[in-house]
Amino acid sequence: MILATSDEIPGKRIVKTLGLVRGNTIRARHLGRDMMAALRNVVGGEVSDYTKMIAESREQALDRMVAEAERLGANAIVCIRFSTSSMMQGAAELLAYGTAVVIE
Repeated sequence: MILATSDEIPGKRIVKTLGLVRGNTIRARHLGRDMMAALRNVVGGEVSDYTKMIAESREQALDRMVAEAERLGANAIVCIRFSTSSMMQGAAELLAYGTAVVIE
């Protein structure tokens, strides 16, 4: 599966557009991580637990989007975007979406 944030894939021709595909995940913060984040806020530096959590969320959302595209028969996804939103205090959604296509 070829993934691209652009409208086209250089050297490839889109022969069929299959439509919107998406994948999402919702993650909640952890009390232990919040305490470490508060400490980092005082002394400065990266909150590595949150960095790891967001990276895992992004990969899970991408995996779910790719699985949906494969079910449609796509071999590529173009115009990929990410969006985040707060679902409730302490929980956020990460959404990956794009256009499933067949390329040759």
